[in-house]
Amino acid sequence: MALDVARIMDGITDPLLRSGLFRKVNRHEPKSSPIAKVGGQSGIVVAVWLQRVLPVPLGSGLTSTTGLVVMMIRMYTPMMTEPADEIDPDVLTATSALLELFSGDFTLDGNVRNVDLLGQTGQSLSAQAGYITIGKDPFRIMDITLPLIVNDVWDQAP
Repeated sequence: MALDVARIMDGITDPLLRSGLFRKVNRHEPKSSPIAKVGGQSGIVVAVWLQRVLPVPLGSGLTSTTGLVVMMIRMYTPMMTEPADEIDPDVLTATSALLELFSGDFTLDGNVRNVDLLGQTGQSLSAQAGYITIGKDPFRIMDITLPLIVNDVWDQAP
């Protein structure tokens, strides 16, 4: 048994790419400013990365351990975007679309047992807004915590 990291990441990023909500989708936390300019317009950039991994007692058995894989999805939009009154509504629209996406396809096309929507493992699907400066560029961000329950991740010794 093993954790199929590539399929899980594809199950997250492929729908983000298809959504048309984002100027760019990164499969890593950016090391420099993620400003995306397309046709002179700023847009929302999204990045996906691993946050934490741990065993889940509930759902594990005598031969294998179920795992919780918590992914971070962060949306970035430049704070200097005009009109400023549209920044939060745009971010909230994208956030709502992602929460609906992960609620509706909660097995990521069969790649995980389920998204932990309501916090069965203590970590529910959630979003938290904030601000961050990368380099000299200030951003409005939204962090979406995506907890994934994956069956039979690790074999247990006999």
